[in-house]
Amino acid sequence: MRDIVVIGHKANTSGDFTLNDLPGSAGRMDILCRCVSSALFLSFGMRRDVNVHLLLLGGPDPGKILRFEGLHLRYLNPDERSSGSLIQKALQKGATEQDIRSTPGVWIRRGNLDSLLSEFEGRTLLYLREDGEDIRAIANEIRDPVFILGDHVGVTEEEEAQLLEAGAKIISVGPLSLHSNHCITLIHNELDRAEAERGELSGEADSRVED
Repeated sequence: MRDIVVIGHKANTSGDFTLNDLPGSAGRMDILCRCVSSALFLSFGMRRDVNVHLLLLGGPDPGKILRFEGLHLRYLNPDERSSGSLIQKALQKGATEQDIRSTPGVWIRRGNLDSLLSEFEGRTLLYLREDGEDIRAIANEIRDPVFILGDHVGVTEEEEAQLLEAGAKIISVGPLSLHSNHCITLIHNELDRAEAERGELSGEADSRVED
């Protein structure tokens, strides 16, 4: 299983936004939508062994976590409006401390970075930063990983301290600062190549993106 966490510092948390203006009215929700697509889609199918966790910290009601489960996900297409629509529907459900299913494979609850990290106890936490250890050097050693990325404003000092306290290892996909969704694509590529080298890459993916 691969889990990917993306922190959206400006992301709208009410669902009151237009799908025609995800960068503006939704607080750069377009970034998170692209991350969802990069994390889950293959050319002719979907990665069913991947979960995406979006931590939404923007107004008007910050502190919500959306989970996209690749194994159960339905009604998602690769475009930003599709994932934006599923996010909007989940936010309009109203979040509590308990998981609420919005649509197949999409869940929402209230929470913060600490509560999210607590769900991954015992897992390998990998925090993306340009000066981290090259993922290419350690890809063969990575098992059951949780990758944590920031949005266009990066990760705050407080969040970084939380990650390091939780035992996260700092890694990099290259020497330059890249868009979060591009980092996710590179992460998958490195792990796919490592699994193929070990003979562990199944190559199987459910081709259904809609029911």
